[in-house]
Parts: sequence; structure tokens; C-alpha cells
Amino acid sequence: MARVKRGVTSHAKHKKVLKKAKGFYGRRKNTIRTAKSAVERSQQYATRDRRVRKRNFRSLWVQRINAAAREHGLTYARFIDGLTKAGIEVDRKVISDIAIHEPAAFAALCEQAKGALAYLKDTTPNAFESAVR
Repeated sequence: MARVKRGVTSHAKHKKVLKKAKGFYGRRKNTIRTAKSAVERSQQYATRDRRVRKRNFRSLWVQRINAAAREHGLTYARFIDGLTKAGIEVDRKVISDIAIHEPAAFAALCEQAKGALAYLKDTTPNAFESAVR
């Protein structure tokens, strides 16, 4: 059986790891052993933080929508509830962008939401309240 020399494969693998470790500090960028563990850890952080970034952006959009909705006399929860009941399906990213860049359009959305929530202002007791009395 022919002899197999593995230097080329090892060198290629090492190059791949060291390329990913570019910009790291100290031995982490040029010693394969430390670079390999540093790159593995950095990839774990990258995977985790891709999800965290999505969370952070959603919370930012919610805060912006809440601030804009309160200027029109609604809370965030009431605003979203009103939009849902009005049959308006727009995601939070777009609503946030509208609130910042197009205040008139956002005001129209608020009016739609208030219109859908008009039943909350009725003074007639609902079925539960009349059954309790």
C-alpha cells in the first residue's frame, strides 16, 4: 500500500483556522493550538449573539412604538391590540420606521386602532358584569 503524507491537509486546516483568528491578540492569532480554541469560542458567541441581536432589535422597536403611541393617547399593548382587531398586519419593524419617519401615517394607524377599540368605551355592562350583579 502506498504511503500517505498528511502535511498538505494539516497545513490547509491550520491555515483555515488562522485565517479566522486574524485580528486576535497575542498568541491567539498565530499559534494553532490557542487559535483553534479561540476561534471555536468566537463561533459559539457569534451563534448565540445572532439570536440576541434579534431580541434587542425587537425590544428597541417596541420601545419606539410605545413612545409614539403614548403621544396619541394609547399604550403599546392597546395600540397593537387595536391594530390586530382592525385587521392591520404590519410587523413591529415597519411600524417603528413609520413612527419615526412618517408621523402622519402613524397617526392614521393610531386612529384605526382607536376605532377598533371603541367598544372599550361603551358604558353598557357586558355579559359577565350583568351576571355578577
